[in-house]
Amino acid sequence: MTHAIRFHRTGGPEVLTWEAVEVGAPGPGEARIRHAAVGLNFIDTYHRSGLYPVPLPSGIGMEGAGTVVAVGEGVSGLQPGDRVAYAGGPLGAYAEVRNIPAHRLLKLPDAIDFNTAAAMMLQGLTAAYLLRRTYRVQAGDPVLIHAAAGGVGLIACQWAKALGATVIGTVGSEAKAELARAHGCDHVIDYSREDFTARVKAITGEGVAVVYDGVGKDTFMGSLDSLRPFGMMVSYGNASGPVPPLDILLLSQKGSLYVTRPTLMTHIAQRSDLEALGAELFAVVESGKVKIEVRQTYALKDAAQAHIDLEARRTTGSTILLP
Repeated sequence: MTHAIRFHRTGGPEVLTWEAVEVGAPGPGEARIRHAAVGLNFIDTYHRSGLYPVPLPSGIGMEGAGTVVAVGEGVSGLQPGDRVAYAGGPLGAYAEVRNIPAHRLLKLPDAIDFNTAAAMMLQGLTAAYLLRRTYRVQAGDPVLIHAAAGGVGLIACQWAKALGATVIGTVGSEAKAELARAHGCDHVIDYSREDFTARVKAITGEGVAVVYDGVGKDTFMGSLDSLRPFGMMVSYGNASGPVPPLDILLLSQKGSLYVTRPTLMTHIAQRSDLEALGAELFAVVESGKVKIEVRQTYALKDAAQAHIDLEARRTTGSTILLP
């Protein structure tokens, strides 16, 4: 018998429960892994609250790192003892031990430890597809990254800087501003005190090439107004709530803009794409150009408290849960 965090109804952090669970032998195509660390992500709160509906009762969590302890029939390229990490479905990472489709697992380079891996997989793969696929950032591009002191933000700011971009980040406090500056931001805007759109225009003249917006409702329209003609608005999250319906005529009025709402799951649905993005992420971390910092840790059984702190904006950067 092992333990996992599960929820039987949607709601606040109090719906998360620490339960004894039975984990059987891995089925065909599956691997059984023992987690060394599990990642905490804002999308976890969407599953828990019901914003992103899932069948109940359910496990929770989308990334982890650990050791393969068994493999099912038909699994090749993996064996017990391998160090692995993953991000994406199926839900259930908040667990001491789990079975997972083997094709979702990536072998970890020796230089990347379990805590780092659990802190970087979902956020790092998100930064990878945003910067290298959705809009391929080029040297000299001015870019705007919202929530620059968040988990995706700290990785994306460092990576964009390494690519030669002029990085503008938004934050909600002076402490977070300092953090963003230390992680690649050329210009930091505290949107609790400043009009970020006006500042972006003052910094760039005509606006940015791309906005990476994981905040959602509160920043969406200002993000559109921060773009230069033919700029791309990338809405990839809704931390402040879902974006209202958009009148697409606005895109013509504001300069022939592009708007996209990508997801990580689409970008890693094919094994070849997952491996390619994973290789880019591992390489930029191993090079030292992107440093992954675990800024908060919680015991896995205390996941509810971790959710409380995450939703109250008390966390910065990456957070992990330790079984």
